[in-house]
Amino acid sequence: MSTAQRQNITQVINTYSKRLMGFIRKRVVRESDAEDILQDVFYQLIQTMKPIEEIGAWLFAVARNKITDQQRKHKPDLFSDIYNEAGDEDEIDWKEILFDNSNNPETEYLRSLFWEELNNSLQELPAEQRYVFILNELEGLSFKEIAQQTGETVNTLLSRKRYAVLHLRNKLRVLHDEILNY
Repeated sequence: MSTAQRQNITQVINTYSKRLMGFIRKRVVRESDAEDILQDVFYQLIQTMKPIEEIGAWLFAVARNKITDQQRKHKPDLFSDIYNEAGDEDEIDWKEILFDNSNNPETEYLRSLFWEELNNSLQELPAEQRYVFILNELEGLSFKEIAQQTGETVNTLLSRKRYAVLHLRNKLRVLHDEILNY
């Protein structure tokens, strides 16, 4: 790379880095992700061999693509995350209780408590979050199918589901703690 090319790249980075970072920060959750994306954008700029006519538009398009790629890689929060995977002996295994086919009265009672709390917690959610959660988790529709039904973007649906899962996780954690401390 020649000295002139290095100076041009340095000038582009100095000119666009603040605006690009602000653009990226608005669209990602963590600061570290924003920094990584900005670095990837400038790395792609350095790797590009062909001339770029509208450098600003190109940089923002690349940033938008990197944000989309990062969001696709991010796995959405799952409702099953409320289940204990650590195997702690004091923990309740909700999967075992919910999917147990025995007619054990204690299991039946715990199952009814769970479903009652889940239903009550679902009713506390905004309608859009509740709808996405029910369609995805309880009815098994993919986000793509829900997006086609509702006309919303997949990212919007993922966000709504995430907020629903966080709310439900907190509510069911309270039930979990009450049962353990009984």
